[in-house]
Amino acid sequence: MSAMKLLFSQARRHSLARSTSLFRSPTSFHLLKSLSSSAGSDAPDDPQRPQSVPIHPVSYPAKPKEEESASSETSHPQEAQPPAQPRTPSEEAPGLRSRAAWSQEDLRYIKDTGPAIAPVSYPTRVAPLPEDKAPHEKKGEEVETERMQAEAESRVAGMRRRMAARMFVEEERDKAPFPSLIKVEKNERKPVYDLAEAIRLVKANAKAKFNETVEAHVRLAIERKRSDLIVRGSVVLPHGEGMKVSKIAFLGEGTDAEEARAAGADIVGGLELVEQIANSSGKFDVQKCFTTPDFMRHVLKIGKVLKPLGLLPNAKQGTLVTDVSQAIRDAKRSNIDFKMDKTSIVHVGLGKINLSEESLRENIGAFINALLRAKPAGLKKASKYAGYINAFHICSTMGSGYAVSIQSLSKAAEHYSKVHS
Repeated sequence: MSAMKLLFSQARRHSLARSTSLFRSPTSFHLLKSLSSSAGSDAPDDPQRPQSVPIHPVSYPAKPKEEESASSETSHPQEAQPPAQPRTPSEEAPGLRSRAAWSQEDLRYIKDTGPAIAPVSYPTRVAPLPEDKAPHEKKGEEVETERMQAEAESRVAGMRRRMAARMFVEEERDKAPFPSLIKVEKNERKPVYDLAEAIRLVKANAKAKFNETVEAHVRLAIERKRSDLIVRGSVVLPHGEGMKVSKIAFLGEGTDAEEARAAGADIVGGLELVEQIANSSGKFDVQKCFTTPDFMRHVLKIGKVLKPLGLLPNAKQGTLVTDVSQAIRDAKRSNIDFKMDKTSIVHVGLGKINLSEESLRENIGAFINALLRAKPAGLKKASKYAGYINAFHICSTMGSGYAVSIQSLSKAAEHYSKVHS
C-alpha cells in the first residue's frame, strides 16, 4: 500500500509538470498498468477503495501546420509569436515520436496532404545571330557613318554662323567704322648737324624768359665697369661772360700766398688753414682748391677730407700749379670743371645763349681740346675720337638737343688751338 501511494504521488507530480500527452502515449499507459497490477497483487484488498476503470489509449491524427498557425494567429492576434527554435532530440517530449519513428500511414498522410512540388525547367540559351538582332540595333559601321555625318553637319553650321557674323561686322563697319589703333611710328634716327648749324638751331629754339645756358652732353665709349678709366678735367672758356664764378681757396705760404691774394683768391692760408680743414669734420665750402708742388706734402695730410669733396689738388684739373697768379685769374674768369658720370656721359655748360655764334664755337673748341687732353692712358685707339667719343649733343637749358658731327668738332678744336697757341 505504501508502494502504491508513492507511485501515485510521483505520477501526480509528473503530470503537473508535463503535458497530458503522457497519458495519451500507449507505452506510458502500459507501464502504469504493470506497476499498478504488481503493487495490487502484493497489497491486501481494501473494501472501501473504489474499483478502477480501465483506460484505453486514444490516438488523434496529427494537425497540419497551416491550420495550427492560423488558429494561433486568430486566438492571439496582438501577441507576436517568437520564431521557433530548432529542438534537439533530447529536448523533445518523451511521449512524441521522432521523424524516424513515423509509421507508413503518417508518411502517406504527409505525402497526400502536403503541397505539390512541380519540377521547373528552363529554356536553353543560345547566342543570337546577326540576322536575329532587333531592327534598332545597328552595326558599328553604320553608327560610325552617322557620327561622321553629324560632325560634318555641325562644322557646316559653324562655318555658316561665322560667315554671318563676319558679314554683320562688315555691314556695321560700313555704317559706323570701329576705332582702330594708330600704329606708333618708330623714332627715326635724328639727323647729325654741322656745329655752326646746330648752334644756330639752339639759339633759334631758346624761348625761355631767362638767359639760358648752352649745354654740351658727350657720350663716351668707356665701359661703366671700368673704374680705372675716369675722364676728369677743367677748361678755361675764352668767352665765359655770365658764367658762375667759382669760390677759390689757395693753400700755401710766402710769396705764393701773396700772389694768390692779388689774383683774387677767396681763401688763402698755410699750415693753420690745413689744421682748420682737418678739424672741420669733412666740410670745406669752396669750388676749387689750388696749391704748389712744394706745399703738396702738407696738403696730403688732409687728403681724406679733400678727396671725397673733389678738392684735392691735381695736375690734370689744373689745380696743382706753379704760376699761381695766372691760374687764379683764369679760375675766377671762367674755369669750368667736367667729370664723367656713372653712365659714361659728360655734362657741362659752355656759355650763355646771348653770346654770338662765333663765341660759342670758340668755347666748344676749347672744351674739345680739354676733353682730348683728359683722355685716359689705358684707352688706346688709332684716332683721337674713334673709340673715345660716341656722340656729341648741344642744347639750351629749356630747349631741344641736336647732334653734332665729329668732323665739325675736330675743325673747331683745331681752329681754337691755332688762335690761342
